[in-house]
Amino acid sequence: MAMLAGLLALAALASLLWGAGEVGAARALAVLVGHGDDEARFVVETLRLPRTLIGIAVGLALGVAGALLQAVSRNPLAEPGLLGVSAGAAFAVAVALWLGASAATLRVAVAQLGALVGCLAVMGVVRLRGLADDPVRLVLAGAAFSALLASLTSLLLLFDQRTADEIRFWVVGSLAGRRLEDLVAVLPSLALALVVTGLIARPLAALALGERVASGLGHRPGRVRALVVLAVALLVGAATAIAGPIAFVGLVVPFAARALAGPDIRRTLWLCLPLGPLMVLAADVVSRRVVAPSELPLGVLTALIGAPVLVAVVRARRLPTL
Repeated sequence: MAMLAGLLALAALASLLWGAGEVGAARALAVLVGHGDDEARFVVETLRLPRTLIGIAVGLALGVAGALLQAVSRNPLAEPGLLGVSAGAAFAVAVALWLGASAATLRVAVAQLGALVGCLAVMGVVRLRGLADDPVRLVLAGAAFSALLASLTSLLLLFDQRTADEIRFWVVGSLAGRRLEDLVAVLPSLALALVVTGLIARPLAALALGERVASGLGHRPGRVRALVVLAVALLVGAATAIAGPIAFVGLVVPFAARALAGPDIRRTLWLCLPLGPLMVLAADVVSRRVVAPSELPLGVLTALIGAPVLVAVVRARRLPTL
């Protein structure tokens, strides 16, 4: 945890120092130590600082949500972006904008509602006979669900130019241009989700031993699953509302956490707290620099990182069990 916290601090510093614009590391560092010109101060304090804080929140939310989904489905390939939870949030936002809603006022609540519907669909698929025990088939079902929602979202954007103008850059996933007010709007949801996660960590660890064992220890599996759905909807909805749908963070982060700490969901959740923000901030810094002075959307870069991990897990001789 200490090592990961130190790496996260370095990633946050890099996010403040480097960008795609003309303000380089030296000028940004001068601002951080209390000096610097007005242009550099504006870039660091108004553009990069909110972006860094939002990246930390988004990484934390997606990392924890991925770990919860994988634990409750007992599937190492479960991930909000792959199974349609993020796509459900994005589709809900597109529908709200198409109906004339204001993105600034309704995006958070609507995204969380869409994520809740997507999460319920995922859990419904998990309960289907034959899919719960086959990680690859579950991912295929989730990919089909995501593709359907993405197609419906594209249809809405095709027929409504106003909606397309508001959502075009947001829908690919990015931290650029986000305001500190966007983060403040989702903080209550994130706090509630983390409290719920803390309450269900121990029952989830018992549920990994089987429903009968968990019931014998005094836990209620049905209630645990319902609380997981609630926590995942709050986390993914909040992250999608402020940064758009960002895939593979919820897959890579728990995978790395289990590699470091073993299969215990309690240790995995603890390590997801710094690992999620670390991955998002590192990817965001690279996205600013790789095609400077332009930027790559963050969702594109996380897909480039996560897709090889997914292929490696699927091609493994024996999928890890949870």
